[in-house]
Amino acid sequence: MNKIPVGAILKEYGVVTEEQIEEAIKWQRLHKGSRFEEVLIAMGFMTEQQLLSALGQKMGMEVISAALWPVDERAVERIPYTIAKRNNLIAIGFEEETLVVAIDDPMNFYAEEEVNLAVDGPVKYVLSPKEEITKAIEDYYAEIEARSAASAANAAAVDKEEDSMDSFLEGELGEGDQTPVVKLLNSFLVRGYKNNASDIHIEPREKRLVVRMRIDGQLVEYASLDKNLHPPMAARAKILSGMDIAEKRLPQDGHFKTVIYGLEMNIRTSTVPTIYGEKIVLRFLNTSSAIDRADTFGMDEDSYRKVLEILKYSNGIMYITGPTGSGKTTTLYMILDSLVKKPINIVTIEDPVEKYIDGINQIQVNPQAGLTFERGLRAALRQDPDVIMVGETRDSQTAQTSVRAAITGHLVLSTLHTNDAVSAIVRMTDMGVEPFMVANSLSGVLAQRLARKICPNCAAMVEPNEEERRILGPEARLVRRGMGCHLCSHTGYRGRVAVHEVLLVDREIRRMVTEQCPAEKIYEYARTVQKMSSLKENLLHLIEQGITTVEELVRLTYGN
Repeated sequence: MNKIPVGAILKEYGVVTEEQIEEAIKWQRLHKGSRFEEVLIAMGFMTEQQLLSALGQKMGMEVISAALWPVDERAVERIPYTIAKRNNLIAIGFEEETLVVAIDDPMNFYAEEEVNLAVDGPVKYVLSPKEEITKAIEDYYAEIEARSAASAANAAAVDKEEDSMDSFLEGELGEGDQTPVVKLLNSFLVRGYKNNASDIHIEPREKRLVVRMRIDGQLVEYASLDKNLHPPMAARAKILSGMDIAEKRLPQDGHFKTVIYGLEMNIRTSTVPTIYGEKIVLRFLNTSSAIDRADTFGMDEDSYRKVLEILKYSNGIMYITGPTGSGKTTTLYMILDSLVKKPINIVTIEDPVEKYIDGINQIQVNPQAGLTFERGLRAALRQDPDVIMVGETRDSQTAQTSVRAAITGHLVLSTLHTNDAVSAIVRMTDMGVEPFMVANSLSGVLAQRLARKICPNCAAMVEPNEEERRILGPEARLVRRGMGCHLCSHTGYRGRVAVHEVLLVDREIRRMVTEQCPAEKIYEYARTVQKMSSLKENLLHLIEQGITTVEELVRLTYGN
């Protein structure tokens, strides 16, 4: 089959001019190896969508979105992964007996020949954007591999059902990475990383083993497995994490490192005994997720300005507050990354160390050896520190030692579990710190939440429902909402954005804390005098921008 001149087609449909074609040809001659159409796109003469539209019209091919298309995994399996990856194509479904295949380059006739040789039956080709096909290949073939690993592990569990579980355990762990349980656990880690999961939960139930993943803060059931897989799965996780595989009556903690797509990942493992066996939670400690507004610690300009005002002091405590999984530690690390550039001594006490930062002295607590947060903090004070970061203020001893450190000329950064910024003051007094000590040591509080972002791929403007009208007001005519697609696992959300409120502890607040004024009065002062924007107000602003939804506002600010 003769190759159709792309330039002529694009010119015929008015996408590019003759001058642009000639300019692109000159560039391509100097940079050999680039597809002509990719050169035109890179030079800004057209978009990929314009290219696909023109080619589709000329060649009578349908243009679809591989991200939005309801892909049939049975179709995906018809084409080997090597062919799909090499040619950037994927089978997406069937039209009666015809296999429908999405491609980004209809001129790749070698790819069509490979597919025709691999597939027994008729094939229909449709066009789709390159990146959407690439993402679909990564996701669907990984999903198929994971399902295959689960099926193999289930089959192995059934085969071993009548055998000794001890021999099953020995066999699974002694045969290397090709054993079903090993492959299965590896597939969970890969899928968790690909889905940007923060945690993987392996939960024994009465009759089955359930695997769930926390994606964008929400738990999603991923797999249901044979109950017989639980002992070897638990043992595999324990051995990787340096735990005692014989101890099943007490909780255990550990960690291990693994490589996923060439990146070294640090995984924290936690086990706890339940009535049906040990539950396992694997947490990704270092992820490469993109952070919105990373140059301002993930904050809006106003919050960033206030935090910088707190950090300019050489002493005092700044707390970052919020529930578990609200990104407190990530924010702390971004702040430390900025402070390490200064000629100062920074010491951290963490459990565990989640990110290694060159130039910072990081201490990992070890309660079994007697190294607690409080003891580590006392030791850090003897290391001539300028800045001390305490991963979490959990008890009264740590809180009181932190206060003394702040009063004696150190900048202390730490986290607390409170609903809002003002509640941090109440929490400190509840932990036994005297009000006048709180007033003299506390510099500021940053309250933080992570709101799920609307998936940009499937976002649409729709009429507001009753709850949205109640919160946004009757004047709201349209709201932005994710409809659900493959890229967001049909949730309508993809990624998260941090939301903050910042309390600056000034002279008036110090007076109110010393006099033990109610938290409501301090909050009122911060809102009226300091013009502190609440978490709810900042979320409403994000809704107006079309970044998040009323659903997220209700979820994150319930009771506030």
